[in-house]
Amino acid sequence: MLNLFSLRGLPWTGANGQQKVQLTAAELESLRSELADIEEREAHMKARLEHIDGILRSARLSGYLYIRTRWTALPGEPAPIDDTKVNDWLPRFIVLTANVYSSIYSPQDSTLLSDVVEVGSLPCFTREDEGTRYSFYILTRQGLRYECSHVSQIQVDTWLSALQTGCKVVSESDVLVPNGSSKK
Repeated sequence: MLNLFSLRGLPWTGANGQQKVQLTAAELESLRSELADIEEREAHMKARLEHIDGILRSARLSGYLYIRTRWTALPGEPAPIDDTKVNDWLPRFIVLTANVYSSIYSPQDSTLLSDVVEVGSLPCFTREDEGTRYSFYILTRQGLRYECSHVSQIQVDTWLSALQTGCKVVSESDVLVPNGSSKK
């Protein structure tokens, strides 16, 4: 990459108090090529930024959550091991759009809201050097379970509400019992 601040390796000439850099035709062509590559990368980054900006403008909800993924056990498989001591929570910027629950930085992890079969709360937990984290899960029809957490109970409640509305799913805690009251 072109480093404009350390031009020590270039040949300098001085005439009448002015200093100039002398370049061969090959060196000049190399610098032009590097500059064209930089301009192309800049245009690509601007296009990506405009795309992300468009996604965020149309988003219902967005923000950072800590996420980890788990697969549910298939029928006949042993129950998954207890991994509560494993700290595999990764911070991810998540965007909830009209059709998709997606992560901007890893779009391969996008999930269609129509594939979500269950959304619900998980117990809060505390890590050694961190405060209490409130959490919830999203279960897809493929058996993938996203476990999400945040340090703010309000943020978790907002995400749960938006997901339950967007997915049109009912969590276990919101099931109505026959007498009309909520099962809590």
